[in-house]
Amino acid sequence: MLEVKVLGPGCANCKRVEQIARQAISDLSLPAEITKVTDYAEITSYPILATPGLVINEQVVCSGRIPTQAEVTTWLVNALESA
Repeated sequence: MLEVKVLGPGCANCKRVEQIARQAISDLSLPAEITKVTDYAEITSYPILATPGLVINEQVVCSGRIPTQAEVTTWLVNALESA
């Protein structure tokens, strides 16, 4: 099972990243758990300079911007293959 984390305070951009991730997971029919990380101390434990951040299996794949659906799909497939 993939572990996906959306890092951010809960702003509109963070919610959009979560929507994109959920849609990509659904489209691929992947077993995945999505967690929203809003705790500042936990967010800063990841090497990101700006939110929103997207973490797949403890690897930061994107930060400071909203990724496209295609990017998230690619990252999920890559994470699944390397798991």
